Amino acid sequence: MTLYSSNGGGVSAAFAQVPGGTIERIVVEGTQRIEPSTVRTYMVVREGDAYDPSRVDKSLKNLFETGLFADVSIRREGNVLFVSVVENPIINRIAFEGNRRIKDEQLQSAVQLRPRVVFTRAKVQEDVQRILEAYRRSGRYAVSVDPKVIQLEQNRVDLAFEINEGPSTSVRRVSFVGNKVYSDSDLREVIETSEEAWYLFLSSTDTYDPDRLTYDRELLRRYYLKKGYADFQVKSAVAELSPDRENFFITFTVDEGERYKFGEIGLESTLEDLDPETLRQFIEFDPGDWYNANKVEDAVQALTEEVGNLGYAFVDVKPIVDRDAENKTIGLTFQIEEGPRVFVERIDIKGNIRTLDEVIRREFLLAEGDAFNAARLRRSRQRVQDLGFFEKVNVTNEPSPTAPDRTIVNVEVEEKSTGEVNFGVGWSSAVGAIVEVGMRERNLLGRAQDLKVSVSWAQRRSQIDISFTEPYFLDRRLRAGFDIYAVQRDLKNESSYNYRTYGGALRLGYNYNEDLSHLFKYTLEYNDITDIDSDASQFIKGQDRKTWLSQLGHTLTYDRRDSRLNPTEGYVVSLGNDLAGLGGTEYFIRSDLKGAYYFPLGDTFDWDPDWSLSFRGSAGYIAGLGKDVNINQRYNLGGSNLRGFASAGASPRDSTTDDALGGNWVATGTAELGVPLGLPDEYGLTGRLFTDVGAIGEPDSFDSSLMDGSTSPRLSVGAGVTWISPVGPISVDLGYPVIKKEFDETELFRLSFGSRF
Repeated sequence: MTLYSSNGGGVSAAFAQVPGGTIERIVVEGTQRIEPSTVRTYMVVREGDAYDPSRVDKSLKNLFETGLFADVSIRREGNVLFVSVVENPIINRIAFEGNRRIKDEQLQSAVQLRPRVVFTRAKVQEDVQRILEAYRRSGRYAVSVDPKVIQLEQNRVDLAFEINEGPSTSVRRVSFVGNKVYSDSDLREVIETSEEAWYLFLSSTDTYDPDRLTYDRELLRRYYLKKGYADFQVKSAVAELSPDRENFFITFTVDEGERYKFGEIGLESTLEDLDPETLRQFIEFDPGDWYNANKVEDAVQALTEEVGNLGYAFVDVKPIVDRDAENKTIGLTFQIEEGPRVFVERIDIKGNIRTLDEVIRREFLLAEGDAFNAARLRRSRQRVQDLGFFEKVNVTNEPSPTAPDRTIVNVEVEEKSTGEVNFGVGWSSAVGAIVEVGMRERNLLGRAQDLKVSVSWAQRRSQIDISFTEPYFLDRRLRAGFDIYAVQRDLKNESSYNYRTYGGALRLGYNYNEDLSHLFKYTLEYNDITDIDSDASQFIKGQDRKTWLSQLGHTLTYDRRDSRLNPTEGYVVSLGNDLAGLGGTEYFIRSDLKGAYYFPLGDTFDWDPDWSLSFRGSAGYIAGLGKDVNINQRYNLGGSNLRGFASAGASPRDSTTDDALGGNWVATGTAELGVPLGLPDEYGLTGRLFTDVGAIGEPDSFDSSLMDGSTSPRLSVGAGVTWISPVGPISVDLGYPVIKKEFDETELFRLSFGSRF
């Protein structure tokens, strides 16, 4: 008799082999769920074959490698081959115990085993590692996982993963080695990982994530290349786990290298009938400027688009670098050539569980069948990232297996939460104590629609807002939406009356290009001036108490800022016009011009990056059409638009009652210097010095002899601090009026406090 057996630790011959003879019959023993014929299909020996020990040995290995059996043995008795198997059990149920930080649904998607799948200990250990990895990505490295197997009848088992999550593994310290130009605190502002702090309880950036660490290396590289350090390298990024497994200590070792300026900038073209010098206007930097890799990329994008607009479908713009290490300059020659004739075969999108494919596809500057363009592909990736719906966006392309002149674009995204629930409490100099509740979904039903509902109560203002925006109205690049609102204001302190507004608006906007946008808006409002004091100004008592506003307006905006939310460089200009009188009882025309310019002093003069300079200005004019403009439509000066003065404190006022009456035109300007406070950036404190200037005109047709007012400018100077606190931004401004009128109302201290959680 010859016996071959396996119990998971290998295959061996237990008895001396008896060569020769023919296998007349194969008998399978021990099967329960699996048919004997299925067992025979995995064997390489068949009935009627000559007995061959090597083929029997191979059959034994094949059976064990199927993963269906816990044990397999093969024995020969005469001319009969007996195959004995012990089947692996079937998983009846999988449970997770002890998990609080990660939900069952997330763990189920992480593991590979499923109910009604064959149980093997190797697969269980693989899933244990997957669970550990899921916890490590959420910042918990002290986690332990113990799999428990519960035997059931009919060779079934329940599998339970007992999880001890342990404490969160936070980043205790982030250090940098080799940095001389920028301090550790400067570079901590650049990366996404942050040191643990009590006020980061709503954030996960202070937990260790290896993927985030890789992203931080890229952020550092981009930052230094933007600043002109073309040789910059991150030598290493090491995360050391403390012995108690509760904290990480991260160290970045960097080599800053030398700082370069732009050298000579040239343009060359091999395209027929194209004069490259006509494209120089699309390069927004000059020799002698500090080198900036972002500006080089912008130039490549702008040149590619412009040449494409001239009718050249296949364009390849390459910046050829001429590095002069001795003079610390980088010369560039933009070579414009005909690119390879490659077309986009298809765009494959993965990872978008909730967001519809079309939301991502419409941000692409390429479509199936278009000529492939690398610059447009990079810009498309940025547009998808700018949606704000995805944690990560990875866009690559690969050759098509069907044709050499085709390419496949692969888009892989990782979604993040787009819903917000806000609750706020605070105090403002303008409206007093505030309580606010709001909900917002920026990707409604996965269609990129924006729905926002908010309710606020304050001592001197209550408001309800409902807003909805469809970013691709009628499947075109048209932003359409509506607003519904109700506002109640207490203006007793300023003008001896209250008012209520109920209204709605329809919006339609579009972009001419990346920088220039246009918005049209129709507004219908019911306004009610109420609770007028008995000793209020005669000008206020003479106002129409109940009015209907039917207004059509538009706003044209040109925005070249580096960020819409927190700009540090660039400028923005907007012009708006409104016409009221298309129905309703109010008739006027209004124009508003606004602008801002941001200048990073830290980049220009190699100062601390918190040094910055900004200029903001606005001007507005409103004129009645056949009748006076109602008081609630007029401009006011003071408070938020002129610090150092109370709300409407510099506005024209009744000389007898001191009620603010507003004006028919206003102009304001601000110069603000961002000042570093010398505190660690993680404190979230920023300082500023400012000067505000403003002027306002008196209401038309009012008897000026009964008013205190002046069109001469007012001026204030001051300083302020903003703290990004765990419950929202808190701003404190101290403003001192330098130029004012004796009837103006001043305000030295102004506090704005808000919370969000």
